[in-house]
Amino acid sequence: MNVHAAPRPDIAARRFTLATDLDGTFLGGSEADRATLYQWIEDNRDSVGLIFVTGRDPEFIMQMCRERGLPWPEYVVGDVGTTIARVEPSGAIAPIAPLEEDIAARWNDAGEAVRALLDGHPGLTLQPTAFRYRVSYDLSPADFDPRARDLIEEMGLDWLISDNRYFDVLPRGVSKGPSIRRLIAHLGIPEARVLCAGDTLNDLSMLASGLPAVAVGNSETALTDRLNGLSSVHHAQAHGAAGILEAITALNLHDIPETA
Repeated sequence: MNVHAAPRPDIAARRFTLATDLDGTFLGGSEADRATLYQWIEDNRDSVGLIFVTGRDPEFIMQMCRERGLPWPEYVVGDVGTTIARVEPSGAIAPIAPLEEDIAARWNDAGEAVRALLDGHPGLTLQPTAFRYRVSYDLSPADFDPRARDLIEEMGLDWLISDNRYFDVLPRGVSKGPSIRRLIAHLGIPEARVLCAGDTLNDLSMLASGLPAVAVGNSETALTDRLNGLSSVHHAQAHGAAGILEAITALNLHDIPETA
């Protein structure tokens, strides 16, 4: 079922909006915990908004919703923040042009030059997906030559290593954090009603953005170390989906089931 199957209040008028990473976060935890979170969202669509904020590309996100029965998001910040889009009634992703213009300008069609520069670079294997405003690699830590970071910076672009196995090349200043803040401002959602959830370093800019946030219990140590001392971040004990529910209660963002 698509999220737009029934009319709902404008997302800015709802009590709470979850802006969540997928792998390890929304898709993390036990099957029972995921079922509890997903059903709670579906039962409370009039008061709960849902945004996916992920490194995954839009096609993969929509495939997951269709095939695995995930609750449909209403908006997506994908491709590590380089895609900002709404979800159409058909399930298609529609980029929000005013929010992506700056991203496209910062990228300046750099993909071909990046791929040429890092072709054969030790420890990097190019991912086959043709992303619009990023280039992504699988990373082999044992073989990786860190000079790749300097090469990318010299191009005026940003690099990001997450989960010690992905190397992303991004437009300067673009990542999950700036993009989710841009989308929330565009939609008029009060910041205090948002919860950002994540588990790896590619979530750092989002969780450290000043919005209410949770690092779920299975987060990588490199992330939690960077977040220590930030009052806006809840460090959950529970993993994945259960960690999200834990934070919703701890931060008093919405009522959740007694069994969660």
